Amino acid sequence: MKKPKMKDMPEKQRPYEKCVQLGAEALSDAELLAVILRTGSRRSNSLETAGQVLALNYPEDGLLGLCRLSLQELTQVEGIGTVKGIQLLCVGELSRRISRRYAQQEVSRYHTPAEASAYYMEALRHLEQEELHAMLLDTKQKLIRDVLISRGTVNASIASPREILIQALRFRAVSMILVHNHPSGDPAPSRDDVLLTRRVKEAGDLIGIQLLDHIVIGDGCYCSLKKEGML
Repeated sequence: MKKPKMKDMPEKQRPYEKCVQLGAEALSDAELLAVILRTGSRRSNSLETAGQVLALNYPEDGLLGLCRLSLQELTQVEGIGTVKGIQLLCVGELSRRISRRYAQQEVSRYHTPAEASAYYMEALRHLEQEELHAMLLDTKQKLIRDVLISRGTVNASIASPREILIQALRFRAVSMILVHNHPSGDPAPSRDDVLLTRRVKEAGDLIGIQLLDHIVIGDGCYCSLKKEGML
């Protein structure tokens, strides 16, 4: 049976027309992607192609799957070439950056683990490798700068206290919060996480830069080493 083209669908069911009449918030995830894709393949219209993209690898995540998919995985879908694949990757990256920017604007000072984790959650929870960040804060615990310290397993040999504190001194931070992710989705701190935390705290205390916390980001959850009594 021949698949219907978008132009053959009732006007009120077409994503473009639906968006004009009801607003973008009325569109489903598949309809939003269909608007971005514009066209499908010989056998599928853009709406059906969008549905196939959403079903890739992480069907239970819906649009969150875009933050985890690679270009190679996206181009396995018929109708998704390199250009469209890159467009979809950029949509995922835009969503991460918007979420992070929103979290930063909503909270100007970082007093709780929940506030700090919210700033990093969408940026880090989907990564397939660990990233260690230092949240550098001023006297009022406002964010001065977010510094990427290392990529890969977080341990004392890769991310030394010296390297972290050099960055803190460079930007004249008074205090800081370490944040890194666990690609497994489990935020339980490892032995290396605890060891690095204690070494950074001890070194920071010597030069007057307080380590307020070390937060481990999981998949939609986090662990505060301070709250757990490990700092």
